[in-house]
Amino acid sequence: MKTRLLILIGFAAVSVLYTSCTKDPVTNLSNEESRIYITDHDSSVNFSNYNSYSISDSVAVIENGSSSRELSPVDQAYIDAVKKYMNQAGYTLVSKKENPDLGVDVNHIINTSTGVISYGDYWYNYGGYWDPYYWGYPDFGYYIPYAYSIYQVKEGALSIDILDLKNATENNNINVIWTGLIRGSGILDSSVADSQVKALFDQSPYLKH
Repeated sequence: MKTRLLILIGFAAVSVLYTSCTKDPVTNLSNEESRIYITDHDSSVNFSNYNSYSISDSVAVIENGSSSRELSPVDQAYIDAVKKYMNQAGYTLVSKKENPDLGVDVNHIINTSTGVISYGDYWYNYGGYWDPYYWGYPDFGYYIPYAYSIYQVKEGALSIDILDLKNATENNNINVIWTGLIRGSGILDSSVADSQVKALFDQSPYLKH
């Protein structure tokens, strides 16, 4: 019996130690672990048919249906990183006046959503937890004063779009032939811009001249 008790105590100690050292998958994520990289492209396009590109000298800020342009140090860091990896992929940077084959846009996407919580509705199904018999009012119900709260969630992302300018006249349309999206914590930081853009290009080995 004593041996069995010691084994159980040892098992419990190991279980506590393991639990205490295990990361909570939600609350203990680092900024890097929270990031998501999504890329997509037109599968009918042969990217080796394009030689030159031009990139916008500012970043589009798309927020709740409206847009503006800005150029912060973070924006410049992302623009510089895109240039670096486009050049490494074999494309030549030219000005937009030199009829580039590709156009590149960098965008901040900010979406703010608002909701309402009604506390009266929220507590409606929980009244049974407070036993009326305990308080000496067996025939009484519960009344929750009407109250509500407004909450707001703000989400941000960064996207890079590559546009087909070479065939715009022929198609009478400017097609987006590649797009990359970055979501997660701490992405709007100039110190991580290079690694974020590199991650998108690493996912797109077909994106080369």
